[in-house]
Amino acid sequence: MRPRRGRTVSAVARQCSRTGCSDDAAVTLTYQYALAQVWLDHLSAERDPHGYDLCSRHAGRLTAPQGWHVRDRRETAPAALIAV
Repeated sequence: MRPRRGRTVSAVARQCSRTGCSDDAAVTLTYQYALAQVWLDHLSAERDPHGYDLCSRHAGRLTAPQGWHVRDRRETAPAALIAV
């Protein structure tokens, strides 16, 4: 009898963390209050309980609170994401 090959947890696509969005996550957002910084990175290999997974649409529309800075640390960052 051959072993059954099903989807593993790592093979399941993660969804965007935004309420009501069912798109696949493409970016991981993390932040630090003390530095007033928000970071966008490539999607992390595993879900981070201190981060948020966002789809491309929500990552592209991201704005930070006044006085905070958005740092897009992906190699091919969209030009629209600049420090706020």
